[in-house]
Amino acid sequence: MTRRLRIALLSLAGILVAGLVALLVTVYLLLQPERFTAMLQEQAHQAGLELSLANPASPTLFPRPALELEGLTLTAQGASMPILLAANGRLALPWSTLFGGPTVISRLEIDAPRVDLDALQAWLSSLPSGGAGAPNIPRIDTGVRIARGTIVSGNQLLLRDFSLDAGHLLSGQPFPLVISAKDAGGTPMQLRLTATPRIQGNALQLNDIDLDFTRGVTLAMDLTGEAHWHGAADAAATLAGSLDQADAGRYDISLQLTPANQSDPLLLALKLDGPGNHLDLRLPPLGVARWWSHIGDEEGPRLGVPPGNGHVDAATLDVAGVHVEGLHLELTPAAASSTGMPAASASSDAR
Repeated sequence: MTRRLRIALLSLAGILVAGLVALLVTVYLLLQPERFTAMLQEQAHQAGLELSLANPASPTLFPRPALELEGLTLTAQGASMPILLAANGRLALPWSTLFGGPTVISRLEIDAPRVDLDALQAWLSSLPSGGAGAPNIPRIDTGVRIARGTIVSGNQLLLRDFSLDAGHLLSGQPFPLVISAKDAGGTPMQLRLTATPRIQGNALQLNDIDLDFTRGVTLAMDLTGEAHWHGAADAAATLAGSLDQADAGRYDISLQLTPANQSDPLLLALKLDGPGNHLDLRLPPLGVARWWSHIGDEEGPRLGVPPGNGHVDAATLDVAGVHVEGLHLELTPAAASSTGMPAASASSDAR
C-alpha cells in the first residue's frame, strides 16, 4: 500500500467518522427526546399519574424516526404500587414532526409490560366523579402494539402472553382492536373489536360496534351495538348478540349500560336466555370490581354475594370443580339487607 493510498483511506475514514458524528448530533437535535418525554410526563400528570424512565430516551432515525424508551414505570400520584412496568417501549414519529411540525406520536410499542389491576382500580377510584368539558379522541395515526405482557392482581397472575394490536384512531373512521392472552391455566382467549369513534356535542360516540370474543374452543360470543361517554361514570351502551358454548348450546345475550345519576350508580343490565339457563341481572360494575378485589383477602371483610339485583336460573353450572344442578339465585338491593350487603336467596342441588 502506497503512502498516498494510506493518506486517502485515512482521510476517507475521518470523513466517515465526522459524518457519523454529525448525523448522530443532527438526529438528537431534530428528535429532541426531552421534548417528547416532557410531553408524555405532562399528559400523565394531568391524569393523576407519574411516568418515569430508567434511562433517558434515545433517538433513532432509521427505518423511521423514533425514540427508544427503557424501564417505563407508570404510578398513580402518591401511590407506591406501580400500575405499569415495562422493559422497553418505542415511539414512532412522523417525519413532519422532526422539521417543526406538531408534536405527534404516530405509533406506540410496548414490550413485556406488567399491569397491576389493583393499582389500576385504586387510580380509577380516585378520579373525580364528574367530567369537565367534552371528551377528546387522542389521535393515533398508525396504531399501538403491546407484546409479551402480563396482567396481575397484587401477586396473583391473571393473564399472560398478553398482546394488543390497534390500528389508527381517527374521528369518523373505523378503529380496529385485537387483544389476545392466556389465562393462568393456559387457555387462550381473543377479543376482536371494531367501532367508529365520533365526537357528538359533548359526548364521545362509538358507532357500529362489532365485538367478537373466543375462549379456547369452548366459548364464542358475538355482540353488536352502540355506546357513548360524557366523562367519568356518565357512560351508556347497548349491545346484543349471541353466545355459543360447546356442549351447552346457543344463548341470546344483551347488555345495557346506564349512566350514573344523583340516586343510582353506573349500572349494567345483563340478560341471557338459552337452553336451561336464564339470567336477568342489574349490576354496578364499579361495586362488583370492589367486591371482586376482596376475594382471597383473608384480612378483608367477610364477603357476601356481589352487589346488584335480579335472578339466575341455571339447569347446570360447573365452577371450580363443583357441579351444581337446578340453581336458582335471587339478588336484592343492599337497601333490603340490614347488613349493608346485598341479600340473596338460593336453592340448588350440588355435588
